[in-house]
Amino acid sequence: MEGVSAAPVPQPRTADPASGAAPDRAGSRRSLAAALFLGAIGAAVVLLASGQIWVEGDAATAGGALPLSADGRDVTGVPAALAVVGLAALVAVFAVRGAVRLTVAALLALSGLGAAVSAWAGASDSSALDDEAARSTGDTAATVHALSHTGWPVVAAAGGLLILLAGLLALRYGSRWPAMSGKYERDGTPRPGRTPRTAPDPDRPEDLWKALDRGEDPTRG
Repeated sequence: MEGVSAAPVPQPRTADPASGAAPDRAGSRRSLAAALFLGAIGAAVVLLASGQIWVEGDAATAGGALPLSADGRDVTGVPAALAVVGLAALVAVFAVRGAVRLTVAALLALSGLGAAVSAWAGASDSSALDDEAARSTGDTAATVHALSHTGWPVVAAAGGLLILLAGLLALRYGSRWPAMSGKYERDGTPRPGRTPRTAPDPDRPEDLWKALDRGEDPTRG
């Protein structure tokens, strides 16, 4: 009977304890990039949409119909204000740690939610156009006809939802994100590599000329 050579049986690899560190860091970077993108884009969308026309109509006057319009800031200034708050909170998330970071992340999420709700409510608001009709005609009882709303309030609400998503990401993954580096903070200690300037040597003319170029008095000790 011919000899049978046994093939080596592959052994299962032992799990590396540090193998999960790289995926975890990659996930943190992705969530960080997503929060920054969503928050910045959301705030920009809300601010842009708030400056556009939200409602249009005609006011009845003695001379005929007077076309009127009102932008988002005339209808409600809440979405734009909350977008600025959300943008500031997005930046502040990286300057704090621990429980304070969670608080700032919650503020970021709430500002996005508030911007979305207030913009959605402004999509059906006509009081700003009524006030514009009263100012333009001088008649407090002036009415607006052919009232129509544009799609910009919905765009502003969508921007608020983006800010909300950024806040939710910060609440979920913010504890893994890095904080602002403190290497530029001044602690009163002398900086390494900088040596105190010594007095010029009177026996070296080149030192005297360098001191004069710097505006120093080489005769002073």
